[in-house]
Amino acid sequence: MSTVIAVLSGKGGTGKSTAAAALSCALSELGRSVVCVDADTELRNADLCLGLGDRALLDYGDVLEGRCSLEDALLPLPDFPRLRLLAAPPQRRPGSLEELIPQLEGQLDYCVVDCPGGLGDTVAEAACLAQRAIVVATADPCSHRDGERTAQLLRSALCPEGLLLINRVRPRQLKAMGITLDDSIDLIGLRLLGYVPEDERVPLALGAGRPLLAEDRRPRRGAAAAFRRIARRLDGQSVPLP
Repeated sequence: MSTVIAVLSGKGGTGKSTAAAALSCALSELGRSVVCVDADTELRNADLCLGLGDRALLDYGDVLEGRCSLEDALLPLPDFPRLRLLAAPPQRRPGSLEELIPQLEGQLDYCVVDCPGGLGDTVAEAACLAQRAIVVATADPCSHRDGERTAQLLRSALCPEGLLLINRVRPRQLKAMGITLDDSIDLIGLRLLGYVPEDERVPLALGAGRPLLAEDRRPRRGAAAAFRRIARRLDGQSVPLP
């Protein structure tokens, strides 16, 4: 049985798609079979974050409409042989995740769903289907408010486990703002899964058309190392923060 992980955020700009892609790569590095499902039919950025550019010619809309098989729509990643991308269709189809996710669950270890920003119907649908949901937030008042509302949605959807990932952390900025990571945890109201530092290598990898974890193999420093530690926690390992 697969573990379905919904990656969501109440607002844009938190790095949600970057987090979904990086965690998918990191879980596959642990030897797990992973599918990253891009559920953001409006913006569809998971392919770019995974370094696939415009190579996703088929999407899960094609699967549900019977135009191709599920296997044909799963796009492999050269750097991560146990990871596949399932791209989003150009238009939202209500109930599509409810049809799609059961087809994936028996075939892999993890299904990571990159949800759209906001709290729309697709996000609610993913929250109901997921065993775990990761709310990606930044340490600022707008993200705190939106993260709190996202946590409320998870509780109303009866998602078994809601977790908080604080992204793009800049210690000097937090000190200047008088905000701590504990404030973010308290205000959003979810258990902390981990935090990821602001890292210039994230946009550089995106600009180079490469997955972040393929570009950055540093074992201790940077965003890639933080995502790898977080993936190990998701996989049941005891890994200390950060």
